[in-house]
Amino acid sequence: MAVPGPVSANRSRAVLVGIILAALLLAAILLSAFLGQLGATPSEVVGSLLRALGIQNPWVPDDVIDRGLWVIRFPRIVMGMVVGAALAVAGAVMQAIFGNPLAEPGVVGVSAGAALGASIAIVAGLAAFGDWTIAAMAFGGALLATLLVYGIARSNGRTEVVTLLLTGIAVNAFAGAGVALTLFVADAASREQIVFWQLGSLSGSQWREVLIVFVVAVVGTVLATTLGRRYDLLALGERNARHLGVDVERLRIWSIVLVAVLTGAAVAFVGIIAFVGLIVPHIVRMVLGPSHRALIVTSAFGGALLLVIADLLARTLVPGGELPIGLLTSLVGGPFFLVLLWQQRRRSGGWA
Repeated sequence: MAVPGPVSANRSRAVLVGIILAALLLAAILLSAFLGQLGATPSEVVGSLLRALGIQNPWVPDDVIDRGLWVIRFPRIVMGMVVGAALAVAGAVMQAIFGNPLAEPGVVGVSAGAALGASIAIVAGLAAFGDWTIAAMAFGGALLATLLVYGIARSNGRTEVVTLLLTGIAVNAFAGAGVALTLFVADAASREQIVFWQLGSLSGSQWREVLIVFVVAVVGTVLATTLGRRYDLLALGERNARHLGVDVERLRIWSIVLVAVLTGAAVAFVGIIAFVGLIVPHIVRMVLGPSHRALIVTSAFGGALLLVIADLLARTLVPGGELPIGLLTSLVGGPFFLVLLWQQRRRSGGWA
């Protein structure tokens, strides 16, 4: 009998982890659907979902609860899933092209750049032409921030981690100043909308917005997965990757565009939610190893699970109120980032 090799074992582990994450995500979705101010029971949630599938059942809720689930609760849950997946995949791709676990859209200024672009669109009144204008401006800001960080962090054919972080700090500071300026010149309604961006919230999510982010997240995840083999080769070093037929610069440019699209679409509708792209891929990599195809797909499930849970906590921790979801992810992600930075410095001999 043949002994399974490491590739087969890693694939089996990835499948097992994926099944566990999918089961946890389903449980989190059902839990999030009936907990909160709406007051739906678990049987009413299940009954409403079964009726939507055309299955008659005795647990169908009354019209008020049913409408509340489909207009308020379900869009919010699905938005949390697709935004979490998009940010996690963007983080996994960014870590692959920069070659270090500290890269994340929020850390290096991509999310802040997207928020600045959207804030300009709001103040300029471009939202009157539709939500696509805000998303387009967010995409432009995210792409510009990513290109700026990448261009400055590159030195002698490699990406300097310290320069990457310092550039990210500078981009975050500049984008923060730009958002503050837009707040200063905005009217009351625009100012309120911009503040919503800065705090981050899934409140008020609508199905049309969910559909946009869903399409971007699915297409982005599929594209990132198809590039997984090239990311594996890139991890061997740029010179080795080139010898194996990888166009490194083209791969990095298209990956940067992909990160900007994923992050821009997510930030466009729910505001700044930091550290999802840092935490999830790093934990998944610790469990599954460096294979990027499994890493990207599993990170999508992990990001969806993390944000659904975070949104549930944001809605239920404070009775009668709601915490900004970006606050919760930052409270977890900030210390996590410091630990990662400390580990990186110890490996390089920078700290005793």
